[in-house]
Amino acid sequence: MKIANLVNRRTFTKGLAGMAIATTALTALTFGARAETNLRLAVPDPIGSSVGVAATRFAELVKEKTGGEVTVDVFPDGVLFGGDQNAAVNQLGSGALDGLILASSVYASFEPRMNAISLPYLFSNYGQLQSYLRGKPGKELLGSLDKLGVKGLGFFLRTFRDVTTRDTPITKLEDFKGITIRTPNNPLFVALFQKLGANPTPMAFSEVYSALQLKAIDGQENPVEVPLHNRFYEVQGQLNLTQHIADSFLIALSGQAWDRIPEDHRAEVQAAADEMIAEHDANEIATEEKIIDELQEKGMKVNRFADGELARVQKVARSIYPQFKEQIGADFVDESLAFVDADKASGAKTGQ
Repeated sequence: MKIANLVNRRTFTKGLAGMAIATTALTALTFGARAETNLRLAVPDPIGSSVGVAATRFAELVKEKTGGEVTVDVFPDGVLFGGDQNAAVNQLGSGALDGLILASSVYASFEPRMNAISLPYLFSNYGQLQSYLRGKPGKELLGSLDKLGVKGLGFFLRTFRDVTTRDTPITKLEDFKGITIRTPNNPLFVALFQKLGANPTPMAFSEVYSALQLKAIDGQENPVEVPLHNRFYEVQGQLNLTQHIADSFLIALSGQAWDRIPEDHRAEVQAAADEMIAEHDANEIATEEKIIDELQEKGMKVNRFADGELARVQKVARSIYPQFKEQIGADFVDESLAFVDADKASGAKTGQ
């Protein structure tokens, strides 16, 4: 009887030990699963570009704030979406892409209100653009992505868009006449350059360098860091500081990827996006002149509008507002114009 009790106690002890080991293993598997929450973030430009640096910083901050339980791998140069930016938005909505950073002007093909950001010469300075993106209009635009199955984390600014050309300097309104300029596949951009007298040619960004090289187009328009990091200075001789349109980058996750993030880490991922955006914006504005100088060093001639010409160009450019009011949404256009006017008035009162 004593031997039987001893055997039973030993069996019971082994059973407890086995349960403890199993519990430990299950706990390890649980934490291991959390540690394996990995997101693949696609960006359209090289890793050393403004957007590539922003993506890398976001990945660092996510890892830091979540203790490594959520990680982000950055894939530059549009490799995850074949360079087709419209296709990338579709892939993000379907969950085929976990995360994406793209220009807000690309999203305008899916959410027309995004075009409000790019109304030509709407913003006079970067402070106004930042106020807009972080204020009520920007929050409304982020919320509009829900219907696409996309979780918008925030906007970060790009410097204003400028035109590069092969040979033709642009210093007055008439200089736009007849120039073939690549634009995004966005009706607002096309209408603007048609109104200015140019020949806008929508084209996938991945095709731009070869089209410039083969002289199929005369020029393109983008923030100045784009011709620098994509080596357009090799096939373009003129940098024209037209500053015609504001744009922004939008960092977003698919709804499915957002749901995969442990609920107690979602606020930390959002905080990582917010911190990256604040850092990026300050750096972007500070480096614009440095980039212009660097492009000049690489052989590009820098051109600015002659006296009185900016006002002429602005008048023509803003004449397309009524054309897009219905497409964007009359109420949202009015809200945007009122917001910017109020911000301008506030800046004037405070001496900014």
